[in-house]
Amino acid sequence: MYEMNFDAPCKVHFMGIGGISMSGLAEILIQDGFSVSGSDVKESDITAILRKLGADIHIGQVAENITEDIDVVVYTAAIHPDNEEYKRAAELGIPMLTRAQLLGQIMKKYKYGIAVSGTHGKTTTTSMMSHVLLAAEKDPTITIGGMLDCIGGNIRVGHSDYFVTEACEYTNSYHAFNPYISIILNVDADHLDFFKDIDEIAQSFKTFAEILPKDGLLVVNGDMKYKDFIVSELSCRYITFGLEAGNDYSATDITFDELGHPTYTLVVRGEKQDTITLHSTGLHNVMNSLSVIAVSDFLDIDRDAVKTGLINCTSAKRRFEHKGVTSEGVKVLDDYAHHPTEIAATLEAVKNLEYNKSWCVFQPHTYTRTYALLDEFAQALKNCDEVVLADIYAAREKDTGKVSSKDLAERINSIGGNALYLGDFSSIEKYLKKNCKKNDLLITMGAGNIDSIGDSMLKK
Repeated sequence: MYEMNFDAPCKVHFMGIGGISMSGLAEILIQDGFSVSGSDVKESDITAILRKLGADIHIGQVAENITEDIDVVVYTAAIHPDNEEYKRAAELGIPMLTRAQLLGQIMKKYKYGIAVSGTHGKTTTTSMMSHVLLAAEKDPTITIGGMLDCIGGNIRVGHSDYFVTEACEYTNSYHAFNPYISIILNVDADHLDFFKDIDEIAQSFKTFAEILPKDGLLVVNGDMKYKDFIVSELSCRYITFGLEAGNDYSATDITFDELGHPTYTLVVRGEKQDTITLHSTGLHNVMNSLSVIAVSDFLDIDRDAVKTGLINCTSAKRRFEHKGVTSEGVKVLDDYAHHPTEIAATLEAVKNLEYNKSWCVFQPHTYTRTYALLDEFAQALKNCDEVVLADIYAAREKDTGKVSSKDLAERINSIGGNALYLGDFSSIEKYLKKNCKKNDLLITMGAGNIDSIGDSMLKK
């Protein structure tokens, strides 16, 4: 594998530079003195920012973008060997790194590299950890899979030993990371277009945990089924968190305010220690915050800074985001939930809010996930008063004809739910404008572009 020399900056080309993660890595290299170029399929706010920072951006991915003066090419899982730029780089013999390999090499520069993993909750937990490090004035470098208001985007380049990042299990990319501290929030069945089954997913997380150095730390969900399997051969220390008795870090006396924000008593190894208040909504975020507190204690971060960071941490964009109220008096929220477990947690959090009727506009994400988890999606969504379904967001996949959003609507209705398939955004918006009433709550949900419906309704 090509090794970056951070003491001798070179020219790096990013294929897919407009992506939320790739752009963050590009900005880090620019700040470190590297010459950066990149390509993407369309202009965006992200490419505009990178241009202002000095990156040479190409719209469209063609062979001519790859010039002989490029020292290394970085690419994402979305780039395949038939891509023109990829083929040209191979022809010229230019070294190539995956996004994860580059991130792993960047992590080596930092003493305290913190990697937040798990099937669900990575972005929110990374946001919490970032707020705590900022409140403690640790000047961290942050790369996160969402737009974070407190850093004005998805990347912050600090000048300290602290680095925090999300670590996604898809394609086992996080196996290329080099963390000193890792969090495993949960292990669930997802990305079944890559993984064979849940056992293979659990093995992936176990391998990720075993990357840690002997003096490192794993913070792991002690309530989950796979905890013992993951830690069984671990060489470093581990700390558990969860809501069940016996975890190193747990919570009791949990209450919620009118916006669904939790307050709880922190229990550390059986001792009640503190009162913690969050501005992230729902019981699942109590769990996420416990993992952050465990890491913070390991790093000897002052508890007052931890509490300040957590209470200042509103959710990242598209994570139970309160968008506003329409002219008709409908409250609009948006959430990135695209897995049944995430949907169930989000709709449970909705119950802590005040409204007349709840509406969920859901856009399934990928055919593979929808087909594999159709029953689980139906069970999760039936808990909303009214469900309106958009067509499946294909992402990286092609429609095989095996499943559709209409199938999901039928499954929800067959188990006592109330779902309607409408498909296109225009039809959905017209239906909502006609049927959502004052003091109803509307949540747009999914990892695609479904949030545009709520945005459109708020503008009218």
